[in-house]
Amino acid sequence: MTTPLLAFPPVATETIRLDVNGRVHELHVEPRTHLADALREHCGLTATHLGCEHGVCGACTVEVDGAPQRSCLQSAVRFVGKPVRTLEAFDDDPVMAELRAAFSAEHALQCGYCTPGMLMTARDIVLRLPHADDDRVREELAGNLCRCTGYQGIVQAIRRVLDARVAGATSASQEIAHAA
Repeated sequence: MTTPLLAFPPVATETIRLDVNGRVHELHVEPRTHLADALREHCGLTATHLGCEHGVCGACTVEVDGAPQRSCLQSAVRFVGKPVRTLEAFDDDPVMAELRAAFSAEHALQCGYCTPGMLMTARDIVLRLPHADDDRVREELAGNLCRCTGYQGIVQAIRRVLDARVAGATSASQEIAHAA
C-alpha cells in the first residue's frame, strides 16, 4: 500500500507596485519574498547579489530613500511607496563613474561578487563623508565583506575619489576667490 503525498495549500500571492530605478514594477509575490529576490527574479535586475541572506555580507546593498539598505532582510512588501535604486540605476551617475574608474585603477576588483554592494556603499561614503580618512572608510565598509581583495585596494579606490573631489572643490574655490 502506498502512502498518499501530502497536499499543501497553494501559497497566497499579492500584487504590489515597487518604484525601482524610477520605473514602477507591478509584481505578484508571496508576502515573504525578500526585496533582493523580487529585484532579481521579478524585475530582472541582477546586479543585486545574494550572499549570506542574513544582512552580514552587504552583497545585496541597494539604495532606499537615498540611503544604503540590505535588500535580503525584509520583504518586498515593506518597500511599497519607497524609491529603490539598484546599481543599474547609476550608469550615468558621475560619482559612480569616478568610483568604477578608481576601483579599476586601484585593483579593488577580483571575483566581483561583492562589487555591487561595495560600490553602493562607497557612493554613500563619498557623498556623506567627503573628508573620511582610511580608518573611517574601513569602519563604513565593515558591513560589506570581501574574501578576495584584503580591502586595501577598495579603501584606496574610495580615498582616490574622496581626495580628487576635495582637490577639485579646493581648486574651484581658489578660482572663484582669484576671480573676485
